[in-house]
Amino acid sequence: MRIMSDEARMFLRKFVRRPKQIGSAVPSSRFLAESMSAPIPWHSVRAIAELGAGTGAVTREITRRALPGTKIYLFEKDSKMRKQLMLNHPGCKVAANAANMAAILEQHGEPGLDCIVSCLPFYNFPQTVRDAIMDQVRMSLKPGGLFIAFQYSLQMKKRLSCMFKIERIKFVPLNFPPAFVYVCRKEAERGKGLHCSNLSWNNRRSRFRMGRRRKPDRERDRQ
Repeated sequence: MRIMSDEARMFLRKFVRRPKQIGSAVPSSRFLAESMSAPIPWHSVRAIAELGAGTGAVTREITRRALPGTKIYLFEKDSKMRKQLMLNHPGCKVAANAANMAAILEQHGEPGLDCIVSCLPFYNFPQTVRDAIMDQVRMSLKPGGLFIAFQYSLQMKKRLSCMFKIERIKFVPLNFPPAFVYVCRKEAERGKGLHCSNLSWNNRRSRFRMGRRRKPDRERDRQ
């Protein structure tokens, strides 16, 4: 009797080796996959990307719902999972690094995406990696397009609200761990500018530099 599927076994092995990259010990549940795909207006989606496609738990729901002719781009950094995605979803275009998404889309002559679905554990990533991927999301998504992402906490809420209009957040308890699904829309005026967190960090860094520059003056005053 098989206790664990090959997909779940692969996912668990990858999690043990690289927990921050994978984010969970088990693949996303069908309840989470359905919650990710349900808000998408499939009748008007001509191009969609999934970030962190993994073993294809959400990918299967995307390919099931997408209309014929819809271009589907899958991004997965792990080489074995990426190979499996190519075998299971030959109609999709599979690439390695979401941090190069805009360039990859340009190579395929893709002017922009109607929707981006993310399964990446953003808060496990270093700030620089998180910023790079979110910049690619913002660049690649058409104005009015949807960015749908699940996270295991609400830590990304403030950051996402700086870049998109958050239309709703759905809690999905029937997943391990339970997850929050963010449904966000790119507005034309929010497609420009800097991240709020970057602004605050730059301000802190500038104040720190100014404090360092003023320090010798204070020391001279004391002498």
